[in-house]
Amino acid sequence: MSLQTLHQQPGVTAQVPAETNGFVFNHTMLRVKDIHASLDFYTRVLGFRLIDQRDFPEAEFSLYFLAYVPAGTQIPEDDSERRLWMAGIPGVLELTHNHGTEQQDGPVYHDGNSDPRGFGHICVSVPDIETACARFEALNVAFQKRLTDGRMKNLAFIKDPDGYWVEIISNTVRP
Repeated sequence: MSLQTLHQQPGVTAQVPAETNGFVFNHTMLRVKDIHASLDFYTRVLGFRLIDQRDFPEAEFSLYFLAYVPAGTQIPEDDSERRLWMAGIPGVLELTHNHGTEQQDGPVYHDGNSDPRGFGHICVSVPDIETACARFEALNVAFQKRLTDGRMKNLAFIKDPDGYWVEIISNTVRP
């Protein structure tokens, strides 16, 4: 489908409003049961970097902000500077941990991929999808769909500790 055809879809504005210049899609939030398992998955398995943590003991929850940050990037030490810096970068993942959920039996949150369907997945693009998927296999990561499954051989889906799906796609051209 051409870009021109996409712009003609019903509901798509013909001109992006000038007033939205500078808007950034900053983050998405997932509620997680066991913050230690989730931090391990997103930092060790997927390579995110923990860039901030906010604790709200009186409300019994904590927020963990993760992102892919280029090597050498200086994350501001000052709290107010870090908040402003974080608000300007795209693709931040916020993990929300409601204290005590880790002690509950079974799944605590709905992953959106069974009835009633809703939220579907997040996506991480990688430079070498075969190597990434082999690494996930070696780390015993749960797969929803392997590269060899189904008709679409150019993507995979893995699952985080709460069962949320993470789509894995390539961000490079293969020879």
